Amino acid sequence: MPKLKTKSGTKKRFKITGTGKIIARATGKRHGMIKRTPKQIRQKRKAVVMSKADRTIVLKYMPYAR
Repeated sequence: MPKLKTKSGTKKRFKITGTGKIIARATGKRHGMIKRTPKQIRQKRKAVVMSKADRTIVLKYMPYAR
């Protein structure tokens, strides 16, 4: 069987912790900052741990990351 390729966009956007959780950037911080409160902008600086439902989707694109 041939090896499966990892999606290169997934490699760049997500990191997997030692316990198997997936870390991603917070959403909603690309543009339109004038609409957001300063509190929202501060909170979106940090990385976010993804939910279990999203985790299964991301892991399909990273076949050897388990």
